[in-house]
Parts: sequence; structure tokens; C-alpha cells
Amino acid sequence: MIAITAAELAEAVAGRLAGVPDPGAVTVSSVTTDSREVTDGTLFVAKPGETTDGHRFVPQAAASGAALHLTQREVVDESGTPYPCVVVEDVVLAMGALASHVLERLRAEHPVTVVAVTGSVGKTTTKDLLHGIFGAEGPTVAPRNSYNGEVGVPLTVFTATEDTAYFVVEMGATHIGNIRYLCEMVRPDVGAVLCVGTAHAGEFGGVENIARAKGEMVECLSARGTAVLNDDDARVRPMRERTEAHIISFGQGPDAHETGHDDARVWAEDVTVGADGCPSFTLHFPDGSAYPVHSRLIGAHHVTNLLAAASVALGAGVDPERIAAGLEGTAARSRWRMERTERADGVTVINDAYNANPQSMKAALQTLAQLGRGDAEHPPRRTIAVLGGMYELGEDSIAAHADLGQLLVRLNISHVVAVGDTARPVHTAATLEGSWGEEAAWVPDAEHAEEHLRSVLRPGDIVLLKSSNAAGLNHLGDRIAASGSDSNDQEG
Repeated sequence: MIAITAAELAEAVAGRLAGVPDPGAVTVSSVTTDSREVTDGTLFVAKPGETTDGHRFVPQAAASGAALHLTQREVVDESGTPYPCVVVEDVVLAMGALASHVLERLRAEHPVTVVAVTGSVGKTTTKDLLHGIFGAEGPTVAPRNSYNGEVGVPLTVFTATEDTAYFVVEMGATHIGNIRYLCEMVRPDVGAVLCVGTAHAGEFGGVENIARAKGEMVECLSARGTAVLNDDDARVRPMRERTEAHIISFGQGPDAHETGHDDARVWAEDVTVGADGCPSFTLHFPDGSAYPVHSRLIGAHHVTNLLAAASVALGAGVDPERIAAGLEGTAARSRWRMERTERADGVTVINDAYNANPQSMKAALQTLAQLGRGDAEHPPRRTIAVLGGMYELGEDSIAAHADLGQLLVRLNISHVVAVGDTARPVHTAATLEGSWGEEAAWVPDAEHAEEHLRSVLRPGDIVLLKSSNAAGLNHLGDRIAASGSDSNDQEG
């Protein structure tokens, strides 16, 4: 983080200093909400949580070297002396104000490009791809894991240094107004909407409200900015009417789905998927240039993310040839996103259990089926799907899980293990659809799933683990990947 004095920080967040005799002499150089991450010079944010209160950990943070604390009340030591702190009404809102201040300082000192990505599916993969492209152009900051909310976005900004030239910001939302708030915080130069799906439909009250929320991204762009829109998504296309920014659209094939506009277009031609499940295609840019791209991402659905990353980078001024070079051979950086492990006994484990919604579930299952079919050089393989629950779907949850059960049978997946009560309709629907016997199983939790898998896995199987993060199947996938394997050959 760029160094900030206590005096400057208090002014930036409209806070009150306490326990700081000389505000100009106290400087912070990092920020965290986790007292275990505190080092000398850290600003510790005492964020209230659902299960605990960060104010309880102020003494621990101070003992570990925290130079200052962002709090909602004064915290005193055993002698009654306040720990050095900036007191505000709401520490989360104060984090956003501080993030805005950091970006304003950097923009005043040298050119800085901020790009933001939102969408129901693909945000993290696209973020990772952009991190790779921009990293070759100059010092780049991108989120750790899926830091995409009102706390995660500021924490990403705080990792900037004085020479940071590119910011890649991932933006998620669970309510109307979330993305607008984040955009007002960082003021993106390029904003991308990847897709509108049914993730969080229960919280939003329907998919139309999700589209409304995602569109806040392009509404917040200035006329000098660039909006990147997925032309293959019928709910994203109309967002061109919600922005004054320049538009780059992307899609498969040279022709836009609608006429009457002059959007620049980035598009894919001749998409193929190899026996390893990785897509290749020809990447076309608006200037007429075209480049072959061979990705190490697993699944044809990642072509959308590759096109999105290319479009965003183009909007940020990166040369097309360098964009194509940045995408060539790139795998996912973040864990548990189609993360592939080849065990020594011949079992392939694909761990995609960080997040799940109907769209990403369908794409992952289609990829599993394709990997199992083999080709002229590779024999067919048995496919096993271990599926946990998709959360925050509201009243559509049972139907959405049942749809997956039917899809599993139609894709001819060899064996399915549904894990947990939320995923039980997967098992029920699969059984009804195909009159399966031992081909479908339901287990109550990840521990029982692990026991079941150890009894059914055979050399040569391909096993996919897919669920929302709360189901805990990502860690199950790690254990299954390590079991019976001397190999650490992993890729995303």
C-alpha cells in the first residue's frame, strides 16, 4: 500500500483520531481485517462480523505491530489508555472512502487504468486472465481469491504501490445498488458485463433484477470510458442503451445478434476443444487482425471469458498481438476453478467447487461428458459427478437442482453423487429420469461423499466436484486429488 499518515487517513474517511499524539508521525503501509495478518505499520480494520467483533482483536493487532486501528468506538488498554485509532460511524464505508482516496492519489501522480468485471459466471477467471495480460504491460493489482464486494474491493486497492499502473477489479452483487457503490468507489475506465444468470436470484427477487444490478456497471461509466458487453447474452445486449461510454461487444462469430449499432466487435472463429477439454480458436479484433489462441482453461464455456478478457484489454489500450500472446496457454490462477489433477493411479480429478449456479453447473457437466467420450486417440472414460448444493436460488432451488439431475442422465454421466439436503433433488430427478440403481447416490455431507468415492473410484475415472463454496466440496476435492496419488501435477 502507498504510505498514508494518520492525519491524512482520518481526513479521507471523515474520522476522529483517538490515542494518536502526533497524527503526522504515524504512518500505515498495509491494511487488513484479519488480526493474524498484522505486521509493523498495518492499519487494522475492526470490522464487526456475524459471529465476532473485530474490536475484540484490537489489543492483539496492536501487540503484532499495528500502527493504527479503524474502529467504530474507542478501545482502551488495561490502564484505560486508548489504542491509536480512527473512529468512524461505519468501518466498511470508511474502507470504501479510503480506497477512493488511494486511487485519487495514484491518478494524480501518474496514468492509472482501472478495469472492472461483473457477471453471474466467469468473473474470477476473466480477472485472472486480465491479471496476466496487464502484468506484462506494467505493475498490476488484481483481487486475491474472489475479493469482489464492499470489503474485498477496498482490500484489493490497498495492495497498490506507488508504481501501480493497472487495477483489475472484480465486482459481485447480492442487492440492487451494490455494483453502483463499488463503481463510485473506484471509477473504472473500462467496465465489463459477462452475463446475467440466476445466481442470487432468491436475494434479488428474480433474474430481471439481476440484470438491472449488473447494468449498474455500464451506467456508471463516463462518456470517455468503455463498456464491454457480451453480445451472446440476451440480457446483456440491451445494456448498450444504458451507457454513454464507447462499446466493445464480444461473441462467437463475426455477426452481431442485432443490427443498427456500430459497436466494435471482438469475436471467436473455429472453436474446437481438444481431448484435454481445453478450447482453441481464432481470435478476431475490430481492426481486422486475427490470432490463434490455445487455452489451458478446461471447458468450451471459457471461450466467453477469453473473449471478455481480450475485449477489456483492448478497451484499456493493449495491442491486439500482445493480448493474444497474453491469452496463449494461460490457465486459471485461482484455486478450485476447473482445477485438474492427474493422480498417479490414472484418476483425473477436476475440482470446480468454489462456486456454483445453474449456468456454471451445466457448463461443468457438459465439459465432464465431453472429456469422458474420448476421441480417435483416447478411449472413453467413466465419468463421476459429485455435486453439492447451489445456494441463494430462492424458490427456484428445487427445480434448478432437479434440472441438473435430468441433465446428468441425458449427458450419460456414469455416476452421480449428490451431497447434502440442498442437492437431494439432483439424486431424485436423476433416478426418475433414468431409473438408475447404483448409478446415483445421495449422501448427507462431504465426509460420507469421501467414503463413497473411495469405494467407487477406479483407475482411469474422471471425477468432477462442483458446488457452492458453503458446501465444502472444494476441500473434499483436494483430499480426493491427493488420495492414491504421488503426483502434484495440477492446473486450472
